Amino acid sequence: MRLLNVLSSALAGAAALKGVAALPRAVFSRDASASAQDISSNGILAPKVFIISMFSPEAGAWYGIPDFNVLAVNITVPGLSMLFPDIHCTDDGQICQLTTGEGEINAATTIASLVAYPYLNLKQTYFMIAGIGGVSPEVATLGSVTLARYAVQVALQYEFDAREIPANFTTGYVPFGTTAPGEYPTSIYGTEVFEVNAALRDKAVELASTAVLNDTEAAAAYRAHYASDPSFAAGASGPTVVACDVATSDVYYSGNLLAEAFDNTTTLFTNGTGKYCSSAQEDNASLEAFLRAAIHGLVDFSRIIVMRTGSDFDRQYPGETATQHLLYDYQNGHVPSIANIYLAGVKIVEDIINNWEDTYEAGITPTNYIGDIFGTLGGTPDFGPYGSAPASRRSVEVRRRRRM
Repeated sequence: MRLLNVLSSALAGAAALKGVAALPRAVFSRDASASAQDISSNGILAPKVFIISMFSPEAGAWYGIPDFNVLAVNITVPGLSMLFPDIHCTDDGQICQLTTGEGEINAATTIASLVAYPYLNLKQTYFMIAGIGGVSPEVATLGSVTLARYAVQVALQYEFDAREIPANFTTGYVPFGTTAPGEYPTSIYGTEVFEVNAALRDKAVELASTAVLNDTEAAAAYRAHYASDPSFAAGASGPTVVACDVATSDVYYSGNLLAEAFDNTTTLFTNGTGKYCSSAQEDNASLEAFLRAAIHGLVDFSRIIVMRTGSDFDRQYPGETATQHLLYDYQNGHVPSIANIYLAGVKIVEDIINNWEDTYEAGITPTNYIGDIFGTLGGTPDFGPYGSAPASRRSVEVRRRRRM
C-alpha cells in the first residue's frame, strides 16, 4: 500500500525533492509486526534498508537512479540536521535514506533523533553507512570500496604539537591515562572502538565485489605517482573492494606522520586485529547512537554495514609535501568515490530486498563479538586492556581515579 502523501519540507537547493509527505500523528506504537504495507492504517514505517549519507554528494549518489526512487516519500523528522531535515523513502517504504551532516556531533545527533522517532520501526532494519573518505595507499586507492569490521576513534587521545614532543616519541598523540605513544589507554570513554558483524561485512564484500567500479583517467594519473614506492602498490593500482577498517576523527588529517600514527592507533586499540585503511569524520559517533538504541531494542546492532569509498589519499606520494598534497593537488578521486557508493552499495541494497525472507529477515548471525569496549550488548570484547573480561564502567572509573 502506498504511503500517505501530505505536506512536508524539502531539502534546500535539492530541486528533485518535489514529492513531500509526513506520517500521521496519531500512532506512537513500535509494534514489531508493523510493516510498510500497513503504514497508512497504523502510521508506522518499517524499512528493510536505511542508507546513511553524511553530506550532499554522498546523498546525491542515490537520487535519480534507475533501480529505485528514495525521493518518492519525504518525511520531516525532529532533531535531524537543519540542512537535511528529512528522511527519504521509496513509495513502498522498503528503502530509506537520510543525510546526517558532517562531523561527529552532527552524526550522533541525527542518528539519535532517527532511532527515537516514534513513527519508525527499525528493529529489523539494515543500516548501511555509505560515504567517502580518505584512503591509505598501502591498502587501497582512489575509488576503492572499503567495508569495515572495526571503527576506531583514533583522535580520542592526548595531543602534543609534534614540534614539542620528546625525541623518543613517534607522534604527538598519547592514549588517555598513559605517558607515551603505543600504550593502551587506561582512561576509557567507551567510544574508542566499535566492532560490527563480520559475517554481514563479508557478505557485503562479496556482493560489492560483483560491481563494475568506476575509474577515471584523472584518478589513474594521480595514483600513478605512488608507483615508485613498493609499499604503495595498492594505491597505484585500480579500485577494488577491500575488507579493512575505518578511523574516525573530526580532524581532517593528512600526511605520512599522522597517517602512520593513526594506523598504529588502530592496531593498538583493536589488539592487533584491525587493519587501518580509511578515514572518516562520523562513523564512531553514528555507531554509538545505534548502540544506545540497541540497548533498548530499537535497532539490531548486528545489522549495520560500514562502507567508505576512497576520495583522497591520507598521505602524500614520494617526493611530495603533505601540505601540497592536501591543500593544492587535485587528487581526482571525488568522481569515482561518489559513483562507487552507488555502484557497490546498490548490490548490497538489492540483495537485502530480493532475498529478505530467505536470508535477511531472520538476520545474519555474527560469528564475532559485536559492540563496544564495555561489552554493553553482551559477550566479551576481543579488544581492550582487560584480558578476557569485558571492561565495566565501574572498573574503568576506578582505574581512572587511581591515575589522578
